[in-house]
Amino acid sequence: MERLKESSRHLRGALAEELAAGGTQVTEDGYNLLKFHGSYEQFDRDTATARKQRGEEKEYSFMVRVRMPGGRLTAAQYLAFDALANDRANGTLRITTRQGVQFHGVVKGDLKPAIAEINDTLLTTMAACGDVVRNVMTSPAPVRDAVHARLDQDARLLSAALLPRSRAYHEIFLDEAPTDAPESEPLYGATYLPRKFKIGLAIPQDNTIDVLTNDLGFIAVFEGDTLIGYNLAVGGGLGMTHNRPDTYPRLASVIGSVGPDDLIAAAEAVIALQRDHGDRSDRKRARLKYVVDAHGVDWVRATLADRYGLDLRETLPTPPLAVPDLLGWHDQGDGRWWLGVPVPSGRIADTDTARLRTALREIMRDFAADPVMTPQQDVLLTNIAADERAAVEGVLRAHGVRLDADQTMLERWTLACPALPTCGLALTEAERVRPEIVGALDAVLARHGLSGERISLRITGCPNGCARTYAGDIGLVGRMPGHYAIYVGGDFEGTVLSEKLLDRVKQEDLAATFEPLFAAWAAERTPGEAFGAFCRRVGLETLRERAGTPATRAA
Repeated sequence: MERLKESSRHLRGALAEELAAGGTQVTEDGYNLLKFHGSYEQFDRDTATARKQRGEEKEYSFMVRVRMPGGRLTAAQYLAFDALANDRANGTLRITTRQGVQFHGVVKGDLKPAIAEINDTLLTTMAACGDVVRNVMTSPAPVRDAVHARLDQDARLLSAALLPRSRAYHEIFLDEAPTDAPESEPLYGATYLPRKFKIGLAIPQDNTIDVLTNDLGFIAVFEGDTLIGYNLAVGGGLGMTHNRPDTYPRLASVIGSVGPDDLIAAAEAVIALQRDHGDRSDRKRARLKYVVDAHGVDWVRATLADRYGLDLRETLPTPPLAVPDLLGWHDQGDGRWWLGVPVPSGRIADTDTARLRTALREIMRDFAADPVMTPQQDVLLTNIAADERAAVEGVLRAHGVRLDADQTMLERWTLACPALPTCGLALTEAERVRPEIVGALDAVLARHGLSGERISLRITGCPNGCARTYAGDIGLVGRMPGHYAIYVGGDFEGTVLSEKLLDRVKQEDLAATFEPLFAAWAAERTPGEAFGAFCRRVGLETLRERAGTPATRAA
């Protein structure tokens, strides 16, 4: 991969020729370079075996991801995406846990036109994937005040400043004529970063983005409407590999603060540190978190100052991180309202029971409700006049869309990655079994009088943590077909990681496994004690003993 990046002429390779050629897929080099331009080649794993037995090629297609800082779109941009989903993709849009939008099922011949159409909306897929800074996250709350305006402004500023300088994207997908002008990547260098790099901006009162799970987190500290600085948190990341104890999830460490005008300089310094010190020999250990652990926080501070010119200030005092509920109706503060609409697993689609995609299209068209995508994979419909509230809700109800009041608390706070059939890394299901798993666990919670408790559940089909599996109350991590590792003991606010409780638990045994744990939580918790805190207090060994059969395998 390092050799490919270095020889790719700043991410060009032979992509233009490959996309112009026939066939349904690209080469391995093309696959790896496409990531930097916002696309992954995939194949339908449901049909692969049968097609192989018939001597047929796999059903290849491409996922295309949009880079959209803070998850913000205009209604017009959303309507363009909705049309693109029909014309170039599989008829759905998917909200990611990093506030982006993905299109699935794009065939090779439609890949270049799809990316060009996204560019026509004044958004881009460039650097939505690959060994670069990914989509920059921030609070999705569309509160019309100075605090949220500054977060939005700084997220956009970072996103633009940290894009690669290469014109490869424009030449390959937008038919920009190449020039003989010399080209360089002053921040990334010829081999870009050792691995992906994630950035988020939060305020203590709104940690919906799980800021400490990012390689670099900025926690904004305000006095009234005035930003006095950002606390820097470095070394977060959730990806790991089963059976490799030298890979693990980690929350970022707060190392100091910078002033309001030092945001870009701070980001570039930390990125440069990762560029120069990240492990380029092992991609599974290439993230910044391993650099921080290998050298220590004191070394990070000293190196940022001595080599990269970033003199950190003392950490600014802040209240504890909190996660607000953004679903339902909220006053924006400017006389208008937003409606937070739940989107299970982030999949905007029309089904037999709910025509969510049709409803959202009508609302964008008729009410110009600019949408914001949340890190919980939901959508906030903004700028709705007070006298339009009933009509907007009526459109959703008419199409069978379940709103926040129709959800259980567990449904409300469950994330799931796409997993099968499109993700090549998935070891088992996630999105497609989310309703079954949530329903089974909800029944257990109800039996013990816990239905009203706020509890976060994250489900992934593999250990890479795309649904932030290790940062909530409960994580279910794909282990093998139909089996999950269970993680518990994290907190709802995203400040404590979960730990592995049990390994290789069958999906059908999950409810029975949690039954004694929820029963003990209901009977023995201290006043107001959350499930994760209860698990930490009781300890893993005691929890394993209580879980008993059928899930007796320890971590």
